[in-house]
Amino acid sequence: MISSDRLPPAFFDLIDWLVRKGLEGARQEELLEGFCSTLVDQGIPLMRFHAAQSTLHPAYGGFGYSWYRTSGGTSEKFENTDTPSEQWLRSPLYALLNEDLDDIRVKLVDQNEPSRFPLLNELREEGATDYYATGIPFDLSEQVRHTGPDKVSDGVLMSWTSDAPTGFQDGDLARINAVLPHLGLALKSAKNQVMSKDLMRVYLGRDAGDRVLSGEIRRGSLQQIDAVIWTFDLEGFTNMSEDLPGDQIIEMLNDYLAVAVSVVHDCGGNILKFMGDGLMAMFDVGEIDADARAALSAIPLLQTRMQELNKRRKAEGLPVSNYTLALHSGEILYGNIGSETRLDFTVIGPAVNQAARIAGMHKSLGQRILVSDDVARAADPCEPELISVGRYMLRGVNEPKELFTVYNPNS
Repeated sequence: MISSDRLPPAFFDLIDWLVRKGLEGARQEELLEGFCSTLVDQGIPLMRFHAAQSTLHPAYGGFGYSWYRTSGGTSEKFENTDTPSEQWLRSPLYALLNEDLDDIRVKLVDQNEPSRFPLLNELREEGATDYYATGIPFDLSEQVRHTGPDKVSDGVLMSWTSDAPTGFQDGDLARINAVLPHLGLALKSAKNQVMSKDLMRVYLGRDAGDRVLSGEIRRGSLQQIDAVIWTFDLEGFTNMSEDLPGDQIIEMLNDYLAVAVSVVHDCGGNILKFMGDGLMAMFDVGEIDADARAALSAIPLLQTRMQELNKRRKAEGLPVSNYTLALHSGEILYGNIGSETRLDFTVIGPAVNQAARIAGMHKSLGQRILVSDDVARAADPCEPELISVGRYMLRGVNEPKELFTVYNPNS
């Protein structure tokens, strides 16, 4: 590696910039765009750059960034899959990782035979003359983790491609390598920030995750708010789960909960928790009238998407289910509850308890959708149209509650 006292001044400026941006929490795209642009400005004949970085997310397993001198950078997310793609298995970065190589250097201008890597053949057709790839491990004590027969880097894998007549000079690569530890630290900071936000939102919900990351982590810190509680459950799921194999149960549950979650999010709500074959959500979009209208606007959307899901599942010969939905509004306490070693960011209070009581009335009233008079009053006038199904005494509630359902539901 080139010694620091031989680095051009501009590379010291690049190092300072990377450190500053890393402390500021800059995104991976900004860091890599600035890195590539500086290399070109300093005369390094960079035609293309690519970086691949693993992450922790239930939907995707990695982040990719590709930069071309002529068109700039683009980013992509790599889907989580049990079977690696053929493109990845035949890539130089896969070989770098799984063949325990420190780097790969291929002078494309000197090659007469096709490369074993299809990517390099494509790059040579585009005018590339030189290819260099290496990686930055984030944990030197355990640089990779194993998933089946293959390795997954806990750092970042990168490649540089040149189209200069003779490719990269040795000094070019030495200067690049001298900057890599600083780039690695900045990328690790960016990865950890994105990963923390993703995991918090996935496991706690969007609003609760953001609140925890902003510092609301003290046990007993509660906020009193007015909101609408939305309680969703699947009908007959317990009986079906006794007859279905475990993998079909999970697949079915994920199908239906995914629909309910998408509806809540699309209408401005937040998922509070999953409860067996159901979930509890909260609508807190503004004043209570706006909360009520947002929660009610989700009902027609839920009906439509549930119909579409059941139609698809029937066509595929899969079991189907219906649902129940209960809505109630009032004051709730929202925040951290639990012990010093295990906290839950959740809601408590009479309004939550009453929502549960209303949810217990579906079977006796023969109505899939039940809305409390509190929500109906707050949303009046509202869509969809509500019709009263009577006044009832709920367990633990001193006054009778009038309950409504949606007029002529489509489900």
